[in-house]
Amino acid sequence: MSDAHPFDPKRTALLVVDLQNDFLAPDGAYARGGATSEAARALPARVAPLAAALKAAGGMVVASRFTLWPDARGEPMVSAHLRALRPFLARGDFAPGSRGQAVVDALAPFVDVAVDKIAYSAFFGTQLDWVMRHAGIDAVAVCGIVTNGGVASTARDAHVREYRVTVLGDGCAAFRESVHATSLADLETVGEVISCAAFAGRLGR
Repeated sequence: MSDAHPFDPKRTALLVVDLQNDFLAPDGAYARGGATSEAARALPARVAPLAAALKAAGGMVVASRFTLWPDARGEPMVSAHLRALRPFLARGDFAPGSRGQAVVDALAPFVDVAVDKIAYSAFFGTQLDWVMRHAGIDAVAVCGIVTNGGVASTARDAHVREYRVTVLGDGCAAFRESVHATSLADLETVGEVISCAAFAGRLGR
């Protein structure tokens, strides 16, 4: 980070994208559908110490929760493109207030604010920008899943809203390593890509 914009933990949010039980838990929707990623499952243990350290330094931890809202009959309203990609999604998956929709246990105790989202970006149709502006946040460190989906869209939306963007490269994952690597390279056009260890170093941990 340049000297023109020194790191200030009190003005920084760790933005945790979609690290939820239905994506990661052994009994979650994606595991039941056979769409698992060991790289993604390793993220909570890597990110949780950063969340704790940033909170201790006066920063904020914000989580997005992908949500499938039920229709009048209780069936999940799934977009056509997602239905084609994940035909196994069923009633109750990612339902608001459900165990599956919740942030994974390793991270839940550190989350200050959670927003429910319906698309890739944590900014689209949510109160995320309002909350962070009012909390005095002007920089975000983005992590979570998937690198080429929710992470990339959220990082780009943060950039156009003029937040200073850092992406935690090994704090993100995709279903293919090649896609993950390509996405991180692309994200260098909107922010800084660093390791979780480097971010911890800025926090003095």
